[in-house]
Amino acid sequence: MKKRLRQWAAALCALALGVSLAACSSVEEEAGADGVFDYGGRVTLRILSGSENRELEPILDAFAKEHRINIAMEYQGSLDIMRALQSGATDFDAVWPASSLWLTAGDTDHRVKHAQSVSVTPVVFGIRQSLAEELGFVGREVSVSDILDATREGRLQFCMTSATQSNSGASAYIGFLYALLGNPDVITAEDLASPQLAGQMQALLAGVDRSSGSSDWLKDMFLAGDYDAMVNYECLIISANQTLEERGEETLYVVYPYDGLSLADSPLGFVDGSGDDKEKAFLELQEYLLSDEVQDEIQRTGRRTGYAGVSPENGDVFRADWGVQPDRVLSPIRMPDTDVLFQCLSLYQTQLRKPSLTVYCLDYSGSMSGTGHSQLVDAMAQVLLQENAAQHFLQASENEVNILIPFDGDVRETHTAQGNGEQLEALYSVVENEPVGGGTDMYRAAMEALRQLQQYDLSQYTPAVILLTDGASGGSESAFARAYEAMGADVPVFSIMFGSAEPGQLEALAELTNARVFDGREDLVAAFRSVKGYN
Repeated sequence: MKKRLRQWAAALCALALGVSLAACSSVEEEAGADGVFDYGGRVTLRILSGSENRELEPILDAFAKEHRINIAMEYQGSLDIMRALQSGATDFDAVWPASSLWLTAGDTDHRVKHAQSVSVTPVVFGIRQSLAEELGFVGREVSVSDILDATREGRLQFCMTSATQSNSGASAYIGFLYALLGNPDVITAEDLASPQLAGQMQALLAGVDRSSGSSDWLKDMFLAGDYDAMVNYECLIISANQTLEERGEETLYVVYPYDGLSLADSPLGFVDGSGDDKEKAFLELQEYLLSDEVQDEIQRTGRRTGYAGVSPENGDVFRADWGVQPDRVLSPIRMPDTDVLFQCLSLYQTQLRKPSLTVYCLDYSGSMSGTGHSQLVDAMAQVLLQENAAQHFLQASENEVNILIPFDGDVRETHTAQGNGEQLEALYSVVENEPVGGGTDMYRAAMEALRQLQQYDLSQYTPAVILLTDGASGGSESAFARAYEAMGADVPVFSIMFGSAEPGQLEALAELTNARVFDGREDLVAAFRSVKGYN
């Protein structure tokens, strides 16, 4: 908490010095404007990719410069990549999800061709070294049941991406299911009806203390906070450890749940119909990435390039003292058929995960009149109306709590909905009918959100504040910082930037609360869907 308060103070100093342009650049990077490598090449490959490939950007940059083929990466979650494929992926020339699972589920028209795995990385637990030793996990094989026992005893909490938004979370969750079901040949719909399984999964997922919609951001969040463990790709645990060691902090010990180990095989495929020039450029890129020299570079990022070990010269990356097992032969679980996969994800979202506690602070100031108001209503319809939410696996559970705080220059009446029934539908009616007018004070609304949250046992929920504003805010940012410190809870304040919102103010909130800013200026509906996937 003190570290984040120092970051908050630094952000306020930057704002006072008038460097809001730099903050604006930061928001743009988080919104996916990075990953563009343009050297005036003869063609541009537009690649829809999982966020974990951000760490390969230096390799992509070198290719673009050498081959004069521009690359424009857009990073989305695995479920979004799947949905883009289901819609034809017409805005992209290639797709690069974390797992072939999402190609199989999304490419129903069989438009993806030339798909090949670029690298392989298992989904593992990274646990603080001292805690791993205390749990008895060091130097032995660990099962999912061992992890469940530690969670039930209150000895282990961990950060994890949402199983319905990110491949690392989905893969870990499916691995848990397989292990707790006794490793069947394949998961069936009948298996999922087991009350014993439901109880075990609820107990295991109760150990999730922070969630995320992105594997790469989960690593960044972990490094900025004070957490004991995270479930993520082996390569991102290695990357986190490199940073922790540089900072002189305790590193993570890698634990491979042997009976529920899942893999990300990172397939890169061409979207047919993009044109002959694009296809030729794609094949050049693929050949480059699969060449011996570049495969070695990829191994240097902590990714494996096969299923049976890594090159001896890269042993300094895959370090045994971190628990990494470079010579481990990876035998992944079998993923369920698409229909059963969707049942698994729906079950996770509506019954098994720790329930969300979400406070929406929504700007109804005068500048939101007209288009802004209508876009806000459309966006909230995607998360509050359950028929819409189900299309993106964002449904509420029966134990979920949603709180609405409309604000302008002051806080208006607060509205609360319990569960996923009529109260939630009624909350949408409030969003739709709330009048527009007045000034803007997001800090007052955010402080009211903290007061509302203090009425709950936050350990039983995944809490978050989601704040939307379309203008520079009055009010006292330092008063909010004091209130947040006094609360003493790890509650992220995610912001959605809209209209002429001041990015520096929003970035400072994100720094203080270990959260992030989403850019809703071009697509507010998509921004709300994205941020809801983070809790």
